[in-house]
Amino acid sequence: MTTLLMALAGGLGAGARWSVGAWITPRTSDRLPWATLLINVTGSFALGLLVGLATDSTWLTILGTGFLGGYTTFSTASTDTVQLAIDRRYAAAAVNASVMLVLGVAAAACGWTLAA
Repeated sequence: MTTLLMALAGGLGAGARWSVGAWITPRTSDRLPWATLLINVTGSFALGLLVGLATDSTWLTILGTGFLGGYTTFSTASTDTVQLAIDRRYAAAAVNASVMLVLGVAAAACGWTLAA
């Protein structure tokens, strides 16, 4: 049952990611992939919060691996960075990769700290 719920949550997370991206993208500059950054940072914060609060590994699996695994998108962040480099926007590629890493880790730490 946990596997089924995790898969369902993953689908819901992917749908949430698409919805947030579809809403954010037309409202932001195309200088950086802002939607992907926002999705990954909020997902990192939520996962940090969830890990800090989790007392039941089943819900951590369903919500963390399932929903937040579907919601966040490391592969998109990576390909966005590669596309910036291919477009010879080297500074933007470096900023995107660095900011994604630093803010993602900081957001996860903030979530975990808040939960504690």
